[in-house]
Amino acid sequence: MATLKIPYAQGFVDLVVDDRNLVGVLESQTHHYTPAAGQTELVKQALENPIGSPRLRELAKGKERVVIITSDHTRPVPSRITLPLLLAEIREGNPHADITILIATGLHRLTTAEEMLSKFGETIVNNEKLVNHDCRDEASLVDVGILPSGGRLVLNRLLLETDLLVSEGFIEPHFFAGFSGGRKSVMPGVASATTVLANHCAKFIASEYARAGVLENNPIHIDMIYAAKTVNLAFILNVVIDANKSVIKAFAGHMEEAHLVGCTFVKEMASIRAVPADIVVTSNGGHPLDQNIYQAVKGMTAAEATAKPGAVIIIAAACNDGHGGKDFYETFLNNPSAQTIFDEIMQIPMEETIPDQWQSQILARVLKSYKVILVTDQCDPHMVKDMHMTHAYSLEEALRIAYEIKGQDASVTVVPDGVSVIVM
Repeated sequence: MATLKIPYAQGFVDLVVDDRNLVGVLESQTHHYTPAAGQTELVKQALENPIGSPRLRELAKGKERVVIITSDHTRPVPSRITLPLLLAEIREGNPHADITILIATGLHRLTTAEEMLSKFGETIVNNEKLVNHDCRDEASLVDVGILPSGGRLVLNRLLLETDLLVSEGFIEPHFFAGFSGGRKSVMPGVASATTVLANHCAKFIASEYARAGVLENNPIHIDMIYAAKTVNLAFILNVVIDANKSVIKAFAGHMEEAHLVGCTFVKEMASIRAVPADIVVTSNGGHPLDQNIYQAVKGMTAAEATAKPGAVIIIAAACNDGHGGKDFYETFLNNPSAQTIFDEIMQIPMEETIPDQWQSQILARVLKSYKVILVTDQCDPHMVKDMHMTHAYSLEEALRIAYEIKGQDASVTVVPDGVSVIVM
């Protein structure tokens, strides 16, 4: 018997699979990578040796107003480590800079005071200026032009009012933007709902290039790069983390160049050959990425990439914050089948994209081909069933259901952390 650790909530749960069933374990090498230094030292080294850019302290000289875009409560960016170092670097070049930390919520709900304390720590919360981006607050947004795709580019006005724009984030495979990090801090991070909806339209999501690990010809990425250039995102700090959410590598400097170097590293670490199976078990990488069903769709796409036709996908995700999107939930609640949902979404033009449509499109794509069992003991089972999935309280229960469907001799592939891999 094989016992595998599967990320779940703040820790891990055990998955026990008979050796005769287990045909593959697909893991990113980032989870076994030995970093060259401690977390703080890695970040310091990156800031001291920026890629394609002068040091941030040099860029900060003479800049009165500085905005740092940071990630919200749904992203495992280790801001307690990175933000103090970014702030110190800026103030080394300009001790009197007026710095605003802008929380990139995208289309998510606003980050609460409690979540800010948890993510940033008391020192930053009590002493720095933090602002929640609100994608629907017209007073805080400004129209800055047209995207290459034809959509309106509407962004948080702080980006246009600053003298120096900086961002922090982390790089991992992203299921339709290719990779997270870099330009993504600007769009969708601090863009208007209108802009995000256009960028996440059905046509783009369906593109063969809108896949994990792909940037070239990716229409979603092309719009994002354009947005970041338009507001002169001058400097980024992006990290790569392991299964314990610890920094193993850091990249700083030019918005495109530093990000591409980081993406190349992640692609080398994360790319792995598919091992098709009747049952695929995965996760959404644990907290904070498994807070809701909306986010859990990401992990499902990794399982989809290594599943045999008609396979059963099992995903462990706490989903303690529920469905993660009212429109997302109601799309499945009010429709009879995943095929119907998928077909209807594919008919929606860019300018009529509705909230959460892209996540519904991808979940429907998965559900119309595979049975999905969602493992959680922190979410209402009825909600899971409303969204056309089977609920299980444990991996043991889910595996038992899967064997009943596919047979006791069914092959099993395990992708312990579905958001960390690029399945080829």
